[in-house]
Amino acid sequence: MDIGRRRRHSVRISRRAFGAAAVALVTQAAMVSEAVARAGRPTETAGLRGGGDGGDAGRGDLRGMWLASVANRDWPSRPGLSAAEQRAELIAYLDGAVRRRLNAVVFQVRPSADALWPSPYEPWSVYLTGVQGRDPGWDPLGTAVVEAHRRGLELHAWFNPYRVATHTDVTKLTPGHPARVHPDWVVPYGGKLYYNPGLPEVRRFVQDAMLDAVRRYPVDAVHWDDYFYPYPVAGQVFDDDAAYARYGGGFPDRASWRRHNTDRLVREMSERIPRVRRGVRFGISPFGVWRNRSTDPLGSDTAAGVQTYDDLYADTRGWVRRGWLDYVVPQLYWNIGFQAADYAKLLPWWAGVVRDTGVRLHLGEALYKQGDPAQPAPWQDPGELSRHLAFASGYREARGHVFFSGKEVVTDPFGAMARVVADHYERS
Repeated sequence: MDIGRRRRHSVRISRRAFGAAAVALVTQAAMVSEAVARAGRPTETAGLRGGGDGGDAGRGDLRGMWLASVANRDWPSRPGLSAAEQRAELIAYLDGAVRRRLNAVVFQVRPSADALWPSPYEPWSVYLTGVQGRDPGWDPLGTAVVEAHRRGLELHAWFNPYRVATHTDVTKLTPGHPARVHPDWVVPYGGKLYYNPGLPEVRRFVQDAMLDAVRRYPVDAVHWDDYFYPYPVAGQVFDDDAAYARYGGGFPDRASWRRHNTDRLVREMSERIPRVRRGVRFGISPFGVWRNRSTDPLGSDTAAGVQTYDDLYADTRGWVRRGWLDYVVPQLYWNIGFQAADYAKLLPWWAGVVRDTGVRLHLGEALYKQGDPAQPAPWQDPGELSRHLAFASGYREARGHVFFSGKEVVTDPFGAMARVVADHYERS
């Protein structure tokens, strides 16, 4: 969903630096700590999911933006800023979301097996200070929760389960990093490092690391993107031979075993979240194509080169139909009329998937494509995304949109976000 999405959707993203507006800080770290403490830190006791219709039912459709921290895509604008500068940029994004009449921010708090809060499991993120493990001097997630709620915004904590690093050199990780302590957990692939999803101890560890944030902070949702097993890289093999030999017995093939591993991660997290904190929703934002109809009669009328079921070993349709999620946000990053993956065909398909399941459907929107000269002609029209929202309004299952990403929402270089607000959000 984050850096990798540019290649998957055949796009280029502008590298324009985001100049954060100067804002006065309205809270101190002590206030954040006090507010978080008031929210309580419930222990992991028996509980139930917070209702299949999703906890946002009372406030209408979701209007969200992703705020990416990996590689300093959105926030912070660069590593090494002072704590005050980082806070100011974060507050500016939250205020920008309010100005755009949004009601939710999906904040990436675990971009690469690291943390944007004081985690006992993983080191501080390198994207904060430029040095992995170095304390930035404040609590970004704690501040984000308090300040988002103060502005009437939901704060969805966005985690990447398995990515360890955007390079393959384990020695670059901070000493004591779990991937260095357990090198057998790690698989290099496609120029990156990943935890091996086939190992039960890995599956438990990454869940524990993510749930620590849920236990500490009153986040509104746990949010995952589209990375499970990594996207295929031509000429490379994801080396999980040893794990498959040990745990793959009883499965007809490796693909079935890998899908089982991903299913277990999703199901177990679905069960554990409400035991840690009631009312926290669980949502996933998958790549927009589950399977093409030419592969499976249940699939969409598309001709996509990537199919999540076959290539990422992620049965995204199955998770919805089994009720393991509270919401799903398929990344429908194509224009209306795009031949291989038409927005106007994929949205009705996803509406059919969620129908009668109680799982809410929100649509992932490619705001970052607007005005990009490398994109097809429809993306040169600032009204393309507004047409997406108009089209979605004809489907009762479509309950809102999430825009990628924060930089484009706030700076809006092509005017597409302003058009969305004027056409769809001004009267509420």
